[in-house]
Amino acid sequence: MPSAKPPRNLTPVLCQRLQTEMLKACEAVAARHGLVVEPRDITGVDLRWGFDATFRVSIPMADGTALNPERLRFEALAEAFGLSPNDFGRQFSAGRESFRITGIDPRRPKYPVSAERIPDGQGFKFTIEQVATQLQKGMKDVTPRGKGW
Repeated sequence: MPSAKPPRNLTPVLCQRLQTEMLKACEAVAARHGLVVEPRDITGVDLRWGFDATFRVSIPMADGTALNPERLRFEALAEAFGLSPNDFGRQFSAGRESFRITGIDPRRPKYPVSAERIPDGQGFKFTIEQVATQLQKGMKDVTPRGKGW
């Protein structure tokens, strides 16, 4: 039984604060075992009842960061699909929405690129051509202009 009086409803701020406190506690436990923790997005939010807070616990890499299997797979396969290994995590726009590249799946030859919509983290699939075109559009031209160039 909780010692504090429960709130009538949850708020997004309270959900975020709770996740931050739980992350700190989880990091302390993981550190005692030589592991690292990375937070995941809050999901299943129902401000009347609860939310799902998830964490990924993993063996640390040499630099102390958490192993990300999706990133490793993307870096290994990107060039075969015409992308750069550095494109993982890059943002692009499609229509009026912004997305972040989160992976690549060779078992989906028509839509191999996985991306999440930035505001809410919802997953989407894209063709290589869509992503490559949008990444090139997003690149800024830094060619010097003016006299003498």
